[in-house]
Amino acid sequence: MFSGIRGRIIVILIAVGLAVGSLITNGIALGLDLRGGMHLALEVRDPNGTMTAEQRRDATEQNLHVLRNRIDQFGVVEPLVQKVGDERIIVELPGIDDEQRARDVIERQAFLEWQLVRPSNEFLGAVQRLDRAIAQQLGPEDLEELPESATQDSAPATRQAIEEALFGRADTTAADDSTAADSAALPAVPSERPLSALLLDSGRDGEFLVAEQDVPRVKRYLALPGVIDLLPRNSELGWGSRPEGQGAQLYRSLYFMERTPFITGERLRDAVAGRDPQFNNTIVTFELDRRGGRTFEDVTSQHIGDRLAIVLDTLVHSAPVIQSRIGANGQIDLQQAPMQEASDLAVVLRAGALQAPLDVVEQRSVGPSLGRDSIDQGIIAGIIGIVLVLGIMLFYYRTAGIIAVVALAMYVLLLLGGLSGLGAALSAPGIAGIILSVGMAVDANVLIFERIREELAHGRSARAAVEEGFKNAMSAIVDSNLTTLITALILYQVGTGPVRGFAVTLSIGIVASFFTAVYITRTFFMIYLTRKRAGEPISI
Repeated sequence: MFSGIRGRIIVILIAVGLAVGSLITNGIALGLDLRGGMHLALEVRDPNGTMTAEQRRDATEQNLHVLRNRIDQFGVVEPLVQKVGDERIIVELPGIDDEQRARDVIERQAFLEWQLVRPSNEFLGAVQRLDRAIAQQLGPEDLEELPESATQDSAPATRQAIEEALFGRADTTAADDSTAADSAALPAVPSERPLSALLLDSGRDGEFLVAEQDVPRVKRYLALPGVIDLLPRNSELGWGSRPEGQGAQLYRSLYFMERTPFITGERLRDAVAGRDPQFNNTIVTFELDRRGGRTFEDVTSQHIGDRLAIVLDTLVHSAPVIQSRIGANGQIDLQQAPMQEASDLAVVLRAGALQAPLDVVEQRSVGPSLGRDSIDQGIIAGIIGIVLVLGIMLFYYRTAGIIAVVALAMYVLLLLGGLSGLGAALSAPGIAGIILSVGMAVDANVLIFERIREELAHGRSARAAVEEGFKNAMSAIVDSNLTTLITALILYQVGTGPVRGFAVTLSIGIVASFFTAVYITRTFFMIYLTRKRAGEPISI
């Protein structure tokens, strides 16, 4: 059916129609160098140098899959995420507008844990030991202890006492002798205050408040050798994810929790950003798998009335009181955080946690103006090259040259349609690949036309010369296209970004040029021969 002229025309129209439809529907995605965007090179972080080469390779491989999932859900058109060597990951995000947001999503480890909050009195019993250990390491000249009356029970001071110590404020409405005596007993603000003086009772079990300006100091205390080991067994301290306003002062929550989480984000099935209809807070609702749901239900049923800390990357995002048994569904309260932050958090939770933290070892940005210049220069170069080739073909081969020009126009259409249909991004090296493949398509036509000329020189008829010309040129066309296609596939396999863009475009161009040369050009010759009068020579 498709060996005759009518069948061939139908095949050509179908191919051209598909190409045009793909271009209209999908358009052509532009690569990083044409559209502008962001390029990152990432490596696994190992600050202590304890990971073996095999562990680094495994962590890089697992992180690669996690990043691909994250970026696919991030909504970037034609991103590139690939491993280079054994320990480096390359990420290219064309057309990205908010680079810092993209970097945060990529770098975030997203290690989610659920930990029980322990009673405050267990921590209060250890505060005095912590204060003594801190004083021993800093020395008496660096750490001034509060008077005995203020530290005999080592309990956190009240909010009023802390504010008076920090800011020298006193309650002017209470002027009796006892109040004055208490105010006089408060110490002056020393250069280094004990840990117990920096903690404020939040009124919530297992949670203390630290003035935001004192957070670095408390972190420094807790980082001193051996200090954190004085906490009760299987316990740890965790910071809140954001400061909390109390009047005119900002405080950061410090939670006293079980060290071992009873469940982690590995059991997470889904996460969706949304709004709490009751308080209008930004939330991320999550769903656990069956095993995680059973574990969650068992633990919460045994700890009704206790608090549950939801910890993401070592920061506590919320710590609600367990009111009843909880199954496989829950939510993370982000308070008044922007919805975009919740959406990004849902993305990284769905994609899973990184096996190991990542460091950005290289970052490059390509501006849209630079991409526009590349497009303009590529178009100019392409037009000049194609015009010269087509002009030579028309001058040298006359009527056959016209056939070649029409076939090449259809070839370019098929090539662009193929790029659009496969969703491949067009880059500056890709433009070079298009021009190169145009040259190969012309080369195939030159081989065919020269073979036809040889057959005509041997006295064959026009129809026989065309048949023999296509037949004899076929082996050379197949060899040249096949070897180039193999080279392009090798480039795609071992290359990175721009090299891959060149390889993809060249591969599609080779397939399109082969179809154009051996099918479309031959069809046009068949139409030309049927309309030529018997005995009339062909113009070639």
